[in-house]
Amino acid sequence: MRAAVYHGREDVRVEDIERPDGPGTDEVRVAVEACGICGSDLHEYAAGPIFIPDEGEPHPVTGETLPIPMGHEFAGEVTEVGDDVSDLSVGDQVAVNPIVYCDECRQCEAGQYHLCESGGFVGLSGGGGGLSEEVVVPEEKAVALPGSVPTEYGALVEPYSVGFHALRTSDFDAGDSVAVYGAGPIGLTVIQVLRAAGAGTIYAVEPQDSRRELAAEVGADEALSPIETDAVEYITERTDGGVDVAFEVAGIEQTVQDAVASTASGGNVTIVSIFEDSVELQPNEFVMGERTLTGTLAYQGGPRSDEEFGAVLDMFDSGALDPEALISSRIELESVVEDGFEALLDSDREEVKILVEL
Repeated sequence: MRAAVYHGREDVRVEDIERPDGPGTDEVRVAVEACGICGSDLHEYAAGPIFIPDEGEPHPVTGETLPIPMGHEFAGEVTEVGDDVSDLSVGDQVAVNPIVYCDECRQCEAGQYHLCESGGFVGLSGGGGGLSEEVVVPEEKAVALPGSVPTEYGALVEPYSVGFHALRTSDFDAGDSVAVYGAGPIGLTVIQVLRAAGAGTIYAVEPQDSRRELAAEVGADEALSPIETDAVEYITERTDGGVDVAFEVAGIEQTVQDAVASTASGGNVTIVSIFEDSVELQPNEFVMGERTLTGTLAYQGGPRSDEEFGAVLDMFDSGALDPEALISSRIELESVVEDGFEALLDSDREEVKILVEL
């Protein structure tokens, strides 16, 4: 079968690989129909390996090292089921929850599979990848799509679940004023989920014009350019001292500092980004204002795979979330490097979410 395989930094090759064995008794085979390219995929391509296990250091759960097939935002059709599979049938459309976990550590025993001490993701840690024609995964990872949700939208359940989990992890309550720093794909999901959850005024801070416009389209009340406006001053003036909750979704020092500075005393700052470098923070900002700082990672996985994936799918089904708004391009697997990874690295292209159709 054809797959986009990661061999190293700036070395992703679309090539023939063996079809995965199985399915085992509790597994399903999925013919992938669509896969998104995530920011973490882009970091791996441009600066990795980061999460992808390098040669000589196999992933502790999968036992795999590069080269591995990429892709962890994907959906498709079940084409084969194992003997013990009870809730899925051939022909079902599913989104795959890619959380990899050991099932032995303290976090797994507590049901926090996404925080597994040896954890990872299908498509980054081994175990197949969504940029392949087929994958074989445990039944628990395959979350059935409502009939009204197109299969390609299933590939966007993963990033929206990141936004949904971020909201659940934060101190957000309906009616709260919110600032979102960064309107890339995940920032846009955060904004949409906040709007669906009944946020008060939402301020989006984003330097790129097209993404700022999109932030306004999907739910931000005001979309500010940090180049043209002092966002912290603007937000604090209009909220009588700061927002109730701020989400940092850009991954740079300045946005972390600005998110803190634009949050009211007693407020909450939730960090969604993954950082390549350390950042400087002033602890007195939290001590003197009794602010809280929260980290959020991914979404529930393992036996809880459908918990947040399922909630997002319900919101797709009801129309509370609009995944189409994020899709800027649809491409074929064979052009995933030029029209996918390279396009996302080209600031002139103004891409948001690229879907690879298989």
